[in-house]
Amino acid sequence: MSKSGFGGLNSSAKRLSSTWQACIPIAVLIVLFWGVAANAQDAAPTTEELKVAIDTVWVMVAAFLVIFMNAGFGMLEAGFCRQKNAVNILAKNLIVFGLSTIAYWVLGFALMFGDGTPFFGLNGFFLGGDASKFSALDWTVIPLKAKFLFQLAFAGTAATIVSGAVAERIKFVSFLIFSLLLTGVSYPITGHWVWGGGWLAELGFYDFAGSTVVHSVGGWAALTGALILGPRFGRYSERGASAMPGHNMAIATLGCLILWLGWFGFNPGSTMAADAEAISHIAVTTNLAAAFGGVAATLTAWVYLGKPDLSMTVNGILAGLVGVTAGPDLFGLGWAAVAGLIAGVIVVFSVTIFDKFKIDDPVGATSVHLVCGIWGTIAVGLFGGDKGLFTGGGFAQLGHQLIGIVAIGVFTMIFTGVAWYLIKAIAGIRVTQEEEIKGLDISEHGMEAYSGFLKEELR
Repeated sequence: MSKSGFGGLNSSAKRLSSTWQACIPIAVLIVLFWGVAANAQDAAPTTEELKVAIDTVWVMVAAFLVIFMNAGFGMLEAGFCRQKNAVNILAKNLIVFGLSTIAYWVLGFALMFGDGTPFFGLNGFFLGGDASKFSALDWTVIPLKAKFLFQLAFAGTAATIVSGAVAERIKFVSFLIFSLLLTGVSYPITGHWVWGGGWLAELGFYDFAGSTVVHSVGGWAALTGALILGPRFGRYSERGASAMPGHNMAIATLGCLILWLGWFGFNPGSTMAADAEAISHIAVTTNLAAAFGGVAATLTAWVYLGKPDLSMTVNGILAGLVGVTAGPDLFGLGWAAVAGLIAGVIVVFSVTIFDKFKIDDPVGATSVHLVCGIWGTIAVGLFGGDKGLFTGGGFAQLGHQLIGIVAIGVFTMIFTGVAWYLIKAIAGIRVTQEEEIKGLDISEHGMEAYSGFLKEELR
C-alpha cells in the first residue's frame, strides 16, 4: 500500500477519533441517567408529589412573568421621558432588580414572612434554615425557594414604581440607596402586616395580590420622593404646567403591553398553586379590568382634554390592572369591569390634579399606582364577593380596608420621608440644574441612548 494510502487511513482515523471523543460525554450521561430512569419506573411519583411539582412550575412561571415586568417598566418610563434621559431610566430599571434581590434575600423576606411580632418577622435572614418554618407561608406546599423568588418579584415591582415619579432629576446613586431601603425594610414591614400574618391580617384587611401592599406602597414612596425633589426645571410657571412630552410613544406602548402580559403572573400567580378554576377566573377578571380601564381613560381624556391621548390610554390600562389587583379572586366578572372602568376614569383626573398642585410625576406613577391602588383596595370593601357592602357583606370589610390604607400610607410616608431626607443630607438627591438641562444620560452615565442620531430642535 502506498504512503498516500496510509495517509488517507491516518486522516480517517483522526476524524473517527474526534467523533468518538465527542460521543464520550453523551455516553456517560446515558449511563448515569439510565439507572435513575429505571428507579423512576419502579417508584412512580405520588399524587402529592405530582401536585407539588405542578404547583411549583406554575408559580415559577408566574414569577418569571412578574420579573419580566421590569422590562415593561423600563420601556414605559423611557418612552414617557425625554430622549436625553433614556439611558438613566433604563439603567435604574435594570439595576433595581439586582439591588432588590440582594436586599430581599438579606433582610426583606425574613422581615416580611418571618415569625416574630405582629409588626415584623424575626427569623429566616439570608434565607437561613429556620426560614422553612415560616408559618405565614404554610398554606402553600411549594418549596421555600420558589416562594422566595415569587415574593422577590413583587418587591422589585414596588421599587420600579418609584423610578418613574422621580425621573429626569434624581441622582443615580441616591435612587439606588433608596431602593435598598424600600425593598429591604419598608416594603417588607408593611407586607408583614398583611401577608406575613401581622396585625392587619388578624384585623381582616384583604389584599389578594397587592393593590396596597405593592402598588400603593410604591406610590406613597414615589409621592414622597417627588415632593422632596420638587418639579423638573421649567415644568411649572405662573402660566401653569409646561408640556414635556415623552420622546418615544412606541416603546411606551410596548412597555404597557409587556406589563399587561406580566400581570397574568402577578394576579393569577398569587394563588401559589395550579388551581385551574381560580387561575382562570382571576385571569379573566384581570383582563376585563385592564380593558375597561383603557377604554374608560381614552373616552374620559377625549371628553375632558379634547383628544384621545395615547398616554392616558396607556395609564388607563395600568390603572385598571392596579384597581383589580386587591380582589381579582373575589370580584365577579361584572364587578371587575366596574373596578377597571372607575380606575380608568380616576387616573385621568388624578394626573391633572397632581399637575395643579405642581407635583411633578413624569410618567403618572402616583396616579396609577397610589390613587388606583387605594381605589382597588376600597373596591374589595364595596363589592368583593360576600365581603362587600354592595354584595351583602355590610360595612365591616370596608372599615378594615380603610384602616389598612391609612396605616400603610402613614408608615410608608414617614419611613420613606426620613429615608429621602437622610440621603439628601448625606449624598444629595438632585442633580444640578446644569446637569438636568444637559440630560442625565450624559451627566450621570456619559453616554447617549441614540448615539449617532441627530435630533433636530424645533423652534
